[in-house]
Amino acid sequence: MDHVATEISTPALWEIYQDQFPVREQLIYLNHAAVTPLCRAAANAMKQLADDQVQFGSLHYDRWLAVYAGLRGAAAKLVGGEANDIALVKNTSEGIATIAMGFDWRAGDKVVAFEEEFPANYYPWKRLEQKGVEVRWLSVLDPLEKIDAACQGARMLAVSFVQYLSGYRVDLEALGEICRRRGCFFLVDAIQGLGAFPVDVRRCGIHALAADGHKWLLGPEGCGILYINAELRERVEPVEFGYTNVARYADYSTRNMTLRPDAGRYECGTLNTIGCYGLKAAIEFLLAVGVERIAPAVQALGDRISDGVRKKGYEVLGRRTPATGAGIVSFRKPGVESGLIVHQLKQQRIVTANRGGWVRTSPHFYIRLEEIDRMLEELPI
Repeated sequence: MDHVATEISTPALWEIYQDQFPVREQLIYLNHAAVTPLCRAAANAMKQLADDQVQFGSLHYDRWLAVYAGLRGAAAKLVGGEANDIALVKNTSEGIATIAMGFDWRAGDKVVAFEEEFPANYYPWKRLEQKGVEVRWLSVLDPLEKIDAACQGARMLAVSFVQYLSGYRVDLEALGEICRRRGCFFLVDAIQGLGAFPVDVRRCGIHALAADGHKWLLGPEGCGILYINAELRERVEPVEFGYTNVARYADYSTRNMTLRPDAGRYECGTLNTIGCYGLKAAIEFLLAVGVERIAPAVQALGDRISDGVRKKGYEVLGRRTPATGAGIVSFRKPGVESGLIVHQLKQQRIVTANRGGWVRTSPHFYIRLEEIDRMLEELPI
């Protein structure tokens, strides 16, 4: 009997999870570097809490506590750390400021930072300059040898995993090796990469990492994570101090100000509970999909945009390679105002962003290649 071989096509990642993104029915959404549409898992979790609280108030407070613990655990798994090293914060800015403002700086201390950074990872270091800390300003495009030399005698290096405008993705392992050798702490602003590309804080030697939920993590605004390991915690005092920073915070009558032994010592007061519900669900969703599967999909989408706009005569910001590319691609065309392009795309229900004279695009893994092609077709020649 003859057997006829049949080819079984494997569904693309976006096909498997398309039901998680109702936004697809409305828009071609290429703006995850700004504010993401919620994945359905996050939205459902937040609705669950809202419905429960409107009917029962805080009767089920024990469930809230379980969600806080679950979020710490999920975040730790995502970054390759321990739950005890995760603090729940409002946003990336708060996470970075916690380190920058609470560190035990001394006269003559040195920090290595980068000119291209988003303000959240730029302003804190400028403020430290005013207090006598020397900041060695570099470019993220500088060779590793120059960064290595700058780290000599420095106490901290602070860098974004992915730059917010150019989309340049740094080599965290290489920078971590420099920090280990030079004996300086390694702080990473991960908001533009976490959820789209794998991060392992142990392998990369990262001491602290901050990220908000409302970009590549597919979660809500106003809820983020701060990873800070035990070594750095000994150097960073809480800047904001409230009742939950202390070890016996559940005992309201205590006046014992001994700090919590874990990263919870940086949590000042009531948490964003509904945000925690949403972010926990979003991170668990990403873990189920697998960031190692998401990364090549995001990279391919970015590559398609970069190649496509170049063919139409546009300039692409930065150097994009398999090692340095990410989900962000910014482009422009001489004589064509970027805001006008963004507006025209919006009229076609394609969402991008106008950033510093560039059209910034940032597709997540659930976007189809055909949708990228549709965006390219709508660009003015």
